[in-house]
Amino acid sequence: MASIFTRIVQGEIPAYVLAETDAFMSFLDVNPLCMGHALVIPKQEIDYVFDMEDSMLGEIMVFSKKIARAIEKTVPCKRIGIAVIGLEVPHCHFHLVPLNTMNDINFMQEKLSPSHEEFVEMAQKIKANLIL
Repeated sequence: MASIFTRIVQGEIPAYVLAETDAFMSFLDVNPLCMGHALVIPKQEIDYVFDMEDSMLGEIMVFSKKIARAIEKTVPCKRIGIAVIGLEVPHCHFHLVPLNTMNDINFMQEKLSPSHEEFVEMAQKIKANLIL
């Protein structure tokens, strides 16, 4: 069965997409730790980050860097943290999280519940700062 992220890539499930290429996609996390929390995925369904080919791993990091720079320009923060956990969805994904403190990337903390309008506004602002 296709992962939820594969279903997003295929357009079966809506997402607040920030950017995509032939190989990768980025969209806002719908259960964010903070506003601007985004995910980056390979479009190919690969479960474990270290199962990616070396070239793809390098390319996804370069793609992630572009998304991170756009988030930095949009959300006041000291830097963008990155986490690859991979236990909750069997499809490799990178979390890009705006950070002001170490606790900002603590996945045990309560998640935000932004409105649809807040997600749309955040996605538009990040996309306006994105240089692919």
